[in-house]
Amino acid sequence: MTSVLDPTGRPTAPANDELSIASTARQRNRRRILRVNLARLVLLVFIIGGWQLFTAWKIVDPFFFGQPSGIAKALRDLFVHGTAYGSVWSQIGVTMKEAMLGFVYGVVGGIVFGIALGQSRFLAEVAGPFIKVANAIPRIVLGSIFVVAFGFGTTSKVLLAAVLVFFVVFFNAFQGVREVDRNLINNVRVLGGSRVDVNRHVILPSALTWIIASLHVAFGFSVIGAIVGEFLGAQKGLGLVISTAQNHFDPDTVFATMVIIAAITLAAEYVISLGEHRLLSWRPPSASESTAGI
Repeated sequence: MTSVLDPTGRPTAPANDELSIASTARQRNRRRILRVNLARLVLLVFIIGGWQLFTAWKIVDPFFFGQPSGIAKALRDLFVHGTAYGSVWSQIGVTMKEAMLGFVYGVVGGIVFGIALGQSRFLAEVAGPFIKVANAIPRIVLGSIFVVAFGFGTTSKVLLAAVLVFFVVFFNAFQGVREVDRNLINNVRVLGGSRVDVNRHVILPSALTWIIASLHVAFGFSVIGAIVGEFLGAQKGLGLVISTAQNHFDPDTVFATMVIIAAITLAAEYVISLGEHRLLSWRPPSASESTAGI
């Protein structure tokens, strides 16, 4: 084993030692992931098994709360026989279209207004009370207004989803801009940077961490907005399936539809996490991330 000399002629740590440390860290990380997944599996089995036993022993009434075996059967029936409004895939497609459109509109609006108001104290003070009042309006009321105004079509669901997403992203973008290091902004201006340069190279990258963090919550809210809008009035969608099952006192189908929604949301969360790692690859690891394998 040989040592490597630095430019001053002093020996540095052997390269093999560095490889050994990296290998040990990877092994620890793999063991940690394995333990986490195993614990998740045990918890899932405990919840589902306990639920099944409690309903079988009549401790919990399956008429109101369903049971896992009934949910599995309802889930199979949804994919094999479809719903009263068409195949379950068409219902998923309608809901996801509404959720994705609401997500995109809400994110764009939240970022634009958050950055604009975050940079202007005057605009923030003028618009602040109105934004707080709008955020305080119950979403179910907004959903009813949108359904009355725009009907049972896609528009009312997209608007409700966009509103839910907007406030989540807006407040994070606004706070992210307020947290930007003012010394960096002043340095860019001293070096001749324009307002566009400041926004592009300082403010947006600094606020990006806050914005990306809000997206994890925002997509879930977009799905909730679409589902609630469909629940209030729709011609197709998973929310309509839930509403119909509720009217027929069918908790198994309600929970089966919730399983579908949960699977879609988890898949979207995974995609957002991949995008986060790619967009924030320049960011040094935090203390929690650097010690995750220990």
